[in-house]
Amino acid sequence: MLKIGKIPYTNLYPIYYFLEMTSGSKYEFIEGVPSDINRLLREGRIDISPSSSIEYLRRPEKYILINNHSVSSEGPVGSILLFSRRPVETLGGFTVLYTHQSETSAALLRIVLSRFYQLQCSLKSSGLPLEEGLRNHSAYLLIGDDALMEAHKSPNLYIYDLGDIWYRKTGLPFVFALWIANRGAGAELKSFITDLDEAKDRALKDLPKVAGTCPFRKWLSEKELIAYWKKLSYDLDDKHRQGLELFDSYIREMGI
Repeated sequence: MLKIGKIPYTNLYPIYYFLEMTSGSKYEFIEGVPSDINRLLREGRIDISPSSSIEYLRRPEKYILINNHSVSSEGPVGSILLFSRRPVETLGGFTVLYTHQSETSAALLRIVLSRFYQLQCSLKSSGLPLEEGLRNHSAYLLIGDDALMEAHKSPNLYIYDLGDIWYRKTGLPFVFALWIANRGAGAELKSFITDLDEAKDRALKDLPKVAGTCPFRKWLSEKELIAYWKKLSYDLDDKHRQGLELFDSYIREMGI
């Protein structure tokens, strides 16, 4: 039985909703935040998962890239957000926190601050809640549902969407996650890809049904959930690959 990584964020909820519904007991789903899922994939303890794009870029020889699937944005993503007590242009010389759940977004933060804004900042991983983290630091990057929730609370802070900044600076989509498989996944991989293709197709055709079951409805209305999912791209076409290649060139150039 294939072991499938499951990232419990709202951005992937539509895909998992149909994947789990249609696959029955064919797969074992193992839940974890992106940084944990990356480690489990790396160690061979799960077979397939959506994983931080930087995990694939660092070790392409270790994985099989599943075509036509990603979690990307062409503009604002809505859930990769830098919360700051001061304008981003004035963060030079300060320590900026980023959530310990992140790897790709932490690298993107370094690119945004250093390359796009020419700022010299110290970056520090943290597991603190937003309010506590900002007591002694100027800015804090959150991802996933944590970012969605804090933005929904409308704190009296500057909020910067890293997907939006990337797109405005490069004109290309940013690929946050890729579906990848360990090379030992075996013959079952082909069947899984068929199930994944079907899950994505069904999800994109029936977002209202998915929104009606989403646990995040306690924070966002069904209409807001659908609008959020429509900001995202779950594809991996030539333009996405160009964005991924540019990200790869930046992380190599900067030694991230």
